[in-house]
Amino acid sequence: FVATNHNYILFFTEKGQCYWLKVYEIPEGSRTARGRAIVNLIDIDKDDSIKTFVPVKTLDDEEYINNNYIIMATKEGKVKKTTLEAYSRPRRDGIIAININDDDSLLEAALTNGESNIILANRKGRAIRFHEDEVRDMGRNTSGVKGMDLGSDNELVDMVVIKNTHGATVLAISENGYGKRSLVEDYREQSRGGKGVITLKVTKKTGELIALKDVSDKDDLMVITEGGKVIRMSCDGIRTMGRNTQGVRIMRLDTEGKIAAVTRVVNEEEDETV
Repeated sequence: FVATNHNYILFFTEKGQCYWLKVYEIPEGSRTARGRAIVNLIDIDKDDSIKTFVPVKTLDDEEYINNNYIIMATKEGKVKKTTLEAYSRPRRDGIIAININDDDSLLEAALTNGESNIILANRKGRAIRFHEDEVRDMGRNTSGVKGMDLGSDNELVDMVVIKNTHGATVLAISENGYGKRSLVEDYREQSRGGKGVITLKVTKKTGELIALKDVSDKDDLMVITEGGKVIRMSCDGIRTMGRNTQGVRIMRLDTEGKIAAVTRVVNEEEDETV
């Protein structure tokens, strides 16, 4: 993303804490520089770790902070929405963003405008799409509500926020290198808390679902394997197909083991501005 020195970045930890930095507080480096560990810049507990971050334009504009929201999802399927205003008074030692149970952890956090669609995906290959109105605004010191019914031996693996569903696509990726790109409109909008629909047919060959990302032809994906290999691949060669299919092999893993993590890399010419 593109940001100015006076934009903020909110960092969210696995245990549900939130920390702030202004962009100018992050040391500037070249594109190829290794960078500096965020834990050296914020006062995070030793037994906690940064899970995700959210860039925001400002925390001083009342209209902006009262009409934008932070939405969060946990691995156990809970979701929570809080106005950005609740994060407008930075504290060096952080604040509680969401109450997390001992057997749960924060999975993802994102900025929404009050009119977005949310898609949650689980390890067994199902996904649920609902309007963010399904999640009422609540205070920071709460644990949220059920976003998806996971059943047993299952967990959320990703959350996607879609601001414009027309023509938008999502890419489901399995741990054995299979993927499938589908239209968001193929996922019917429903109430939160349900079991969702099939996003990728999980088999022994595909392995379990590891990620669901909103993508365009201009985006790339950065894939990290269990063996520590980092692979960059373009999305424009992955065709759109029906939602209820197994998908196709998009990556050969050879001896690198399974896919451990996936992140979207926005094309430089289309880089997102805070």
